[in-house]
Amino acid sequence: MSTEPQILAAPSISRARAGFFGLTLYSIAHFFIDLYSSALGAFQPLLVQNLGLTLTQAGFLGAMMTFSGSFTQPLYGYLSDRFHSRMFSVLAPAVAGIFISAIGLATDFWTAMLMVFLGGAGISSFHPQASVRATLGIEGNRGHWMAAFISAGTLGLAFGPTYFSTLVEKLGMSRSWVGAIPGVIATLLLLFFLPEARESARPKVRFDWRPLRAVWQPLTVLYLLVFFRSAVQVTFGQFLILYLSRERGLSLIQASFTLSLYLAAGAFGGFLGGFLSQRFGARRVILFSFAGSLPFLWLFFFGPDWLATFSLIAGGLILLFTIPVNLLLAQDLVPSQAGTVSALMMGFAWGMAGLVFIPTTGWIADHYSLHVALSALTIWPLAGFLLSFKIPK
Repeated sequence: MSTEPQILAAPSISRARAGFFGLTLYSIAHFFIDLYSSALGAFQPLLVQNLGLTLTQAGFLGAMMTFSGSFTQPLYGYLSDRFHSRMFSVLAPAVAGIFISAIGLATDFWTAMLMVFLGGAGISSFHPQASVRATLGIEGNRGHWMAAFISAGTLGLAFGPTYFSTLVEKLGMSRSWVGAIPGVIATLLLLFFLPEARESARPKVRFDWRPLRAVWQPLTVLYLLVFFRSAVQVTFGQFLILYLSRERGLSLIQASFTLSLYLAAGAFGGFLGGFLSQRFGARRVILFSFAGSLPFLWLFFFGPDWLATFSLIAGGLILLFTIPVNLLLAQDLVPSQAGTVSALMMGFAWGMAGLVFIPTTGWIADHYSLHVALSALTIWPLAGFLLSFKIPK
């Protein structure tokens, strides 16, 4: 009598094991993809110095990164929902690694722009598909495992500035291509070991605008919340090293390490946010995230020097509580178009924030200072807090 339940349970156990193995592979790839997405911040001080770029030009490089690596994600989300080929995510780490690492070989502004555009394409193609497939086959605690997948990427984002600043410091800009090796390895892991069963785990549906139109109001609120958070996050990622080295006197390694600490705190915050949302509810977590991060960000710019690093880390941790929360809320609103919605929340909002705020911040910094330009961004957590009351209870 005990054999029948065991036989019935076996396929479920097998699917779960494949699901967790796939989650592990996608999390490894996400770490390296986002490592490359944060590399430009480490390259920028040397590009400004070696190529004679203005801060406005440095801002346009950052804008290109967000356009190619984030803004175009809805296109890849649509293509992923339409064609269901795993190559959108499998080839992405190698493409991102090769071209982002080649930024150090750029001889002028336009060559650097080209490398950023091509590397960003790899980053953009990975996120919509991987964010949907990472938790396929896993039953229960979906928020926890989605938080783990996202936090792996945010850890890569945190490690990227230190990785590339150290690599360039030791090997020089002419050998920055060595940084591509982990991305190529990640692609090989996905290519040869990603379970084939995961390709059929997701129902194959046609792209349809009607489910999106039906929930356009809550989707718009969620999108704007990501946009406001990203105004701080992506602009800090591009300019914080320049700010700390030029206006606060830190070395390139010290400034890169400080940015890594800030981004690592955000990675932990994203992981913690997934747990907190299941205990206290998504709305409360989002409200607290915006309200709680604001005083720490203000202290970083206007408080005593001995509190600056702690305040930056605390602000980054609390601000990124909402990453998995926003994503899962959006996917649950439109499960049939999960790839497209994931791209809207993870890519399009980040990309739009980068296109708007990174060049604008560079222009303000050229005319005033980076301190003025970056500290002015702290108005957006306040705007996010006020908008969060529009989320239904």
